[in-house]
Amino acid sequence: MKTEILKIAAAHLKPFLLVLSLVVLYRGHNEPGGGFIAGLMAGMAYVIYAGAFGVIQAKQLLLAKPLTFMGLGISLSIFSGTIGLMNGADNFLTGVWTSISFGDYMLKLGTPLLFDLGVYFTVAGMLVKVIFSVMEEDV
Repeated sequence: MKTEILKIAAAHLKPFLLVLSLVVLYRGHNEPGGGFIAGLMAGMAYVIYAGAFGVIQAKQLLLAKPLTFMGLGISLSIFSGTIGLMNGADNFLTGVWTSISFGDYMLKLGTPLLFDLGVYFTVAGMLVKVIFSVMEEDV
């Protein structure tokens, strides 16, 4: 039996974990973190929600099926590696950087972020797919 406290906590924890996972994803360029840890956090947000409300309700909140996220993630990771090759680099996964200026603030973006985003989607999709399958079997 699922308690009301668990439901309230899960409903508030899910958006918090998703936003925090995006912060960890972006921070991963120069600091510890990145796509893997952020993907685990995003996946766990839905797993916690499924623990409180059930797998069916948690699946309804997903924007796409977990296998779609995994395919998108693997595609993004491969694509990020080929961008460096297309720009004349000798090695696969060579970083290519660009900057976007917002007044006095300069935002540096590069292919490592694109790679991390691919890892993020792959890990989150895999975690959700595996845990949801186990939770559905248990019923």
